[in-house]
Amino acid sequence: MLLKNSHHRNHAISPLEQILLTLRFYATGTMEQCSGDFFGISKSAKVKVKIVAACKIIHLVSRVISTKLNYLITMPHTPAEIKDVVAKFYSIAKFPSVVGAIDCTHIRIVADGVRENEDRGENAELYRNRKDVFSINVQVVADADLKIRNIVARWPGSVHDSTIFNNSQVKHLMNSGQLGRCCLLGDRGYGLKQYLLTPLADPRTAAEKLYNESQIRTRNVVERTFGVWKRRFPCIGSQLRIKLENVQPIIVSTAILHNICIMNREDLPTCESVPDSIKGKVI
Repeated sequence: MLLKNSHHRNHAISPLEQILLTLRFYATGTMEQCSGDFFGISKSAKVKVKIVAACKIIHLVSRVISTKLNYLITMPHTPAEIKDVVAKFYSIAKFPSVVGAIDCTHIRIVADGVRENEDRGENAELYRNRKDVFSINVQVVADADLKIRNIVARWPGSVHDSTIFNNSQVKHLMNSGQLGRCCLLGDRGYGLKQYLLTPLADPRTAAEKLYNESQIRTRNVVERTFGVWKRRFPCIGSQLRIKLENVQPIIVSTAILHNICIMNREDLPTCESVPDSIKGKVI
């Protein structure tokens, strides 16, 4: 899938310009701001037209980037790669045979973007999570480098983490033994399995306490991954004010770009707070 010149009135928008506009949206999360910067919006009646043109470009570019999912978000598969991932996890707190840390994070969406799908049988309330916020519950497996190794970004916010895992390809991969005796680390929200280790509920002995300490310290990389990913791309750290069908490509695209940053050893973003809300219309 290739980008072509897009046309806004008499101005041809090159593929490079389309990518830059999309990156601007990922970095701000506000359609009004990025389209204003890009098209030079003034206080005119044409503002809405320019925003519509910008959002079409952003959704197109996001879909193109998301097609690279299977190339840039992959579980380790060669013996050398598995060995390297396991060694880096072991160096954190001496927890052996770990190939990934798994958890879910909620990406906030707007109710209006969900309710537009009710005519097609979507139940908007499925997207309301336990904090009474509309969201997508996104499952991620991360490695010790904070690289995203697996992502599932299609489940409504009300769905439990364990349900997402039980219906995921990564569960099939781990259950099949394709990664040998390696395991994932998760929190207590997941059921304990031979290939998915969770903290003990009531550690009493010194060994049990040491296990929990090592497990939690090692598993923390997935929480750090969420923090870095959302700070890098504030559009997912605040609220995606877009229609439901456009949510998944943007989440996946930002995850792919996050991995490219990790592979290129880009500086980690500073711990600046992400705005709790971004005003604007659903696009």
